[in-house]
Amino acid sequence: MKKLIIPVLALLFIACDDAKDTVTEAVEPTATIEAIQEYALVNQIFQDIGNNNGDAILQAEGSSSAKLEGTKNSPEITVTPMDLTTFPKTITVDFKDGTLGRDGITRKGIVTIVSTGWYGEEGTTHTATFDGFYHNAYKVEGTQVVENLGEDEDGNLKYSVTIENGKITDDNGAAILYSEDSFRTWISGADTPLNIWDDQYLLEGTQSGESSNGIAYKLTVEETLHFVLLPRAVKAGVLRVDVGVFKNVILDYAEKTITIFGVTYPLEQ
Repeated sequence: MKKLIIPVLALLFIACDDAKDTVTEAVEPTATIEAIQEYALVNQIFQDIGNNNGDAILQAEGSSSAKLEGTKNSPEITVTPMDLTTFPKTITVDFKDGTLGRDGITRKGIVTIVSTGWYGEEGTTHTATFDGFYHNAYKVEGTQVVENLGEDEDGNLKYSVTIENGKITDDNGAAILYSEDSFRTWISGADTPLNIWDDQYLLEGTQSGESSNGIAYKLTVEETLHFVLLPRAVKAGVLRVDVGVFKNVILDYAEKTITIFGVTYPLEQ
């Protein structure tokens, strides 16, 4: 599943770093800038969770036993019922009191995934919930649903991703709210499932939420984004961003421009 859910929109804000100085010269709303930073954080966490959940599902599907013992860098995965025909299946991913991943992130607690069928089957859904789950120091709550929508007219797999009641709480009790309703079409790399680096996607949809300071934000894909994983870049597409005092900020990846308050600047990626 690493091929399907990745921290794409978080990267969009990273792409804007070079334009940030220009933005703050026009207006310097500290809470708004913090909201953007918090959005990038919460998006990255939820996309990372999607990656790990997908990996757990694929491991469970490929296992001949009902329990996969965790190692130092991996959780313990339990599947019930463990057979080839009975669905739904409950996949429990237990990070115990803390599992340090190869990516340097410590995860702890339990993620429970209910799958209605094999991951590659059209119409199947995979619903994840969290029990005392932490991504480093951040507590994660909410419900994430991934649905296989089948192949598009070009034969590419398409998935919907929704997140409801998403909430990230830091160790000081500050909470960030998050929701997502997006679509991801896998247009390249599906024939090399063990190599994530040749993947490309078409991305659509919206993401929204509220920062710990109560600043609302929303991102809307105006023209389908074309994302390449290596080197990481958005090759084309248009994204509209509304956050705090920033309304209708337009990122045009084909033209490599960002338009803020009606003024257009170069967009570095």
